[in-house]
Amino acid sequence: MEDAISSSPSCYPILHDMGTENSGARNEFFPEDSFKSLGDYGKAFMKTPYRLKDRMFTRSKDYMEIVEMKARSSHQMKKTLNGWDLIWFGIGAVVGSGIFVLTGLEAREEAGPAVVLSYAVSGISALLSVFCYTEFAVEIPVAGGSFAYLRVELGDFVAFIAAGNILLEYVIGAAAVARSWTSYFATLCNKNPNDFRIIFHNMNPDYGHLDPIAVIALIAIATLAVLSTRISSLFNKIATIFHLVVIAFIIIVGLINANPENYASFAPFGTRGVFKASAVLFFAYIGFDAVSTMAEETKNPGRDIPIGLVGSMVIITFIYCSLATTLCLMQNYKTIDVNAPFSVAFSSVGWGWAKYIVALGALKGMTTVLLVNVVGASRYLTHIARTHMMPPWFALVHEKTGTPLNATIAMVTATSVVAFFTDLRILSNLLSISTLTIFVLVAIGILVRRYYSTGVTTKDNQVKLIVCVVLIIGSSCGMSVYRAMSDGWIGWAFSAPLWLLGTGGICLLVPQAKKPKVWGVPLVPWLPSFSIAINIFLLGSIDKDSYVRFGIWSGILLIYYFLIGLHASYDASKEVESRHTMAQYVDKEINNVEEECKN
Repeated sequence: MEDAISSSPSCYPILHDMGTENSGARNEFFPEDSFKSLGDYGKAFMKTPYRLKDRMFTRSKDYMEIVEMKARSSHQMKKTLNGWDLIWFGIGAVVGSGIFVLTGLEAREEAGPAVVLSYAVSGISALLSVFCYTEFAVEIPVAGGSFAYLRVELGDFVAFIAAGNILLEYVIGAAAVARSWTSYFATLCNKNPNDFRIIFHNMNPDYGHLDPIAVIALIAIATLAVLSTRISSLFNKIATIFHLVVIAFIIIVGLINANPENYASFAPFGTRGVFKASAVLFFAYIGFDAVSTMAEETKNPGRDIPIGLVGSMVIITFIYCSLATTLCLMQNYKTIDVNAPFSVAFSSVGWGWAKYIVALGALKGMTTVLLVNVVGASRYLTHIARTHMMPPWFALVHEKTGTPLNATIAMVTATSVVAFFTDLRILSNLLSISTLTIFVLVAIGILVRRYYSTGVTTKDNQVKLIVCVVLIIGSSCGMSVYRAMSDGWIGWAFSAPLWLLGTGGICLLVPQAKKPKVWGVPLVPWLPSFSIAINIFLLGSIDKDSYVRFGIWSGILLIYYFLIGLHASYDASKEVESRHTMAQYVDKEINNVEEECKN
């Protein structure tokens, strides 16, 4: 195909003129054939079973994501980032409200001083996922992140389910941080957070504390995000340096005021509390996947992405464990404030003036988290729209700024609505389900990428791979459910050997079909398999109500997909296939003419 393009210049516009769909000649929101008229839609809808089967078993190709999908944005994103930029983005993306708000909440209600172990467990899980993301981001350096990776390895349907959860992750994540921003802003102003919120007493308190400050913060950050990725990177770097100075201040001064007696009861809620807190505190590590979406704007993805992702996650885990230890040494876990724990902890040891430094540092940290979240969310939506699973209008990149303006506005609008109404605890639990699910899928994607390749993997090896992956997932679910229901060991004795059998089976019985060209996940299949196990294990620690909300969201996703996304993406894929066929035909005809001229 690449030969066809290079040998026949006339073929290039045939393959890459999909930007004209967005130029006004056709409906910019639904340009596909299935939506030309009500009759066309009716005919398309009647073909839903056939189209669903096609989309479920169709896998994209690396070059499709890297070349074809990028061409649908009319203009290219500017390559301005290096490894250090990504490290700063990684720290800026992650160190925010998770540590400054949820630490107090989980230490007081779930884990006690053992919250440091909860952060360690979540950090290990996040680092395993980082390795999986890094291989994909190096091999497929596009704005689509995990959505693009799953399209290549697990097909369109699974990628769409992941896409919906990715968008939910970003909307909820930014909304939670924005509401936390209000809490620390109130502390800085010597006010209670609810003093800045509009309270409706006759409404459910989970949704009745309206937060206009959160919306204002989101709009301000979005404005910066659409101006320039380079400017956003510079702002993030400066703010993150200031933030790290404040964190160093908190740790040093906090340890000076440490009281070892506060560690007398280290794990008052037992190991169950540690893991339950860990599942929620995973929220504190969310954001690193946004860095992978910047691969399209990175100068040297093969070198810079591993440095940026792995380097930032190691630093972040150390920071989190240090801060959690400091907080519980300064103040007894029973008296920790759940809204602004670090500020109140300094007041409790007689350093009341320090709470202003803490609040200002927290605000800086949450501002960078919001910035990277908005940048990452808009790039995810851009690539999803390139596939037409979302309207291609969202895929347009602004000619002057080189940023996805439409996608940014859409994501910030949705986030502002959620931040305006919804309580932080509801947001953090729902966010953890969504994110952990995506990380499980990405780890499965790595196993498929390494051990399955069309035309290379035999049918026998394909069956072995499927059986082993099912064993890994099933045994991980068994361990998660058993842990949620019992403190015994019988379930572990049954599930753990099955996990070992599934992982060892891949290692010994299935030959690798593909190896990474530049950088890859180490210890395959053990590392991605362990990532699957620990993420599923953490999913078992989340409350039932959060799963109900997650189920409702998944139902909405499926309704949208069957009514719109399926038919739009099917039309777009078939149009690309026809163009490829035409390009090959034109190239063949040119070669025939050249042969005739020679003869």
